[in-house]
Amino acid sequence: MLIHLLRIQHMESWKQFSFGLNDINTSDVTIRLRNTKGRPEVFHLHSSILKDKSKYFADTLSDPNCGDSIDIYCLDSNYEHHVDLLKRLYLPKDSLLESWNSVHSALGVLELATEFNCHEIIESCVQYLEAVPWEDKEEELILKVVPKLGPLAMPVLARVDPVDFSSTKNVFLSAIRFATSIVSPSAPFGDELKTSAQEQLEYMLGDDDEEIPLVIADEEVKSESTKGLMNISSSFEKELSCLLSETEYEVTEKKVMQSLSDLGWICNILSKMDLMKEFVDQWIDLSDRVIGVMEDKILKNGMWDLKLKIIELTGKVLDAVGYGNVIMPAVRRVELVKTWLPYIRKMKPVLDSIGDNESGFPYKMDDDLCQSIEGAIVALLSALPSNDQADILADWMSGEQEQVRYPDLSEAFEIWCYRTKSAKRRLVEGLDRLGKSKTTVSL
Repeated sequence: MLIHLLRIQHMESWKQFSFGLNDINTSDVTIRLRNTKGRPEVFHLHSSILKDKSKYFADTLSDPNCGDSIDIYCLDSNYEHHVDLLKRLYLPKDSLLESWNSVHSALGVLELATEFNCHEIIESCVQYLEAVPWEDKEEELILKVVPKLGPLAMPVLARVDPVDFSSTKNVFLSAIRFATSIVSPSAPFGDELKTSAQEQLEYMLGDDDEEIPLVIADEEVKSESTKGLMNISSSFEKELSCLLSETEYEVTEKKVMQSLSDLGWICNILSKMDLMKEFVDQWIDLSDRVIGVMEDKILKNGMWDLKLKIIELTGKVLDAVGYGNVIMPAVRRVELVKTWLPYIRKMKPVLDSIGDNESGFPYKMDDDLCQSIEGAIVALLSALPSNDQADILADWMSGEQEQVRYPDLSEAFEIWCYRTKSAKRRLVEGLDRLGKSKTTVSL
């Protein structure tokens, strides 16, 4: 008996798909797709198919007033999606998934299948859209359409669902470790993956994801980021020292420039993570060795791109300290100014001179950089103890004319003079008050 029933069901299933869309000889229902121009497009279907595949059509056909004709109003933009839906009503369930050939078509039919309550078609659309890659415009459309279609369509959005804190943290940690690795990745990718990791970290930190502030405040994330800084600094210092001993300057220079680029990148990253103090400390510690290599006779008349990049990076450090974004003890601030001010004063006229003599020389300090460094040094200098200010200003004014011209510290000198006079006046007034107080007591 059971076998007999299964055979009957199989025969009914085979019979169901033995005829197709627009089979006029066997159809018993007409669907008219009316577009915005009012022109009907007629399709011949079978009530058994419609009732089995769509609850909407089943309910409509059960209405005594329906008859054998159904009008569906559609837009010109989704007319083809309506036709695709009608065609797929005639496909067996196991053939639906392989019938899709584009995200645009599957999404359009999914929207209609939800409206007409075609469960099998909805399921196949969702499986297809959830599995295939999306282009940017397709993703934008999916994010606009799918949330309106109800819970059956929501699995499509699984790849763009917000992740929890733990997952975000793990991704961030993996990316920071990879991006700050001093070991070159294996072929065939070369440094591409490392560069990609750096770019994605910048993107994550620039995003408005609510999890990111929590992630960067995590102690483990801070620790790994600081370790990454140490890795990059160590690599830069090692490659820099090789410039004085290697004979293959092109290869060595490329490595040095890459390490310096990595330093510039992590400087930006740490500034967004409120860890700029760690970078400033590390840069101050490196400064003497960096300048020692740059001023070596071997490099005296070359590697201008490296020297300019180093000045640019130093400018970021001066800016962070000078305007109080990074709080440092006075002794470290004095060390920073006394180390880099003489070097910048010497390099500026050298780069300007080469630029004047060589057309198209690309390594001059541009106006924005010059103004930024000058403003930061003036701000930094004005916040130092007065005796340290005096030492630095005296050294500045005793330099050659070209070096006195840049950076212009006259504003800092005026502030120092005013404060010095005010301090002396306060001292004299204090001594006068003290003297009068003693006289009163003695009387």
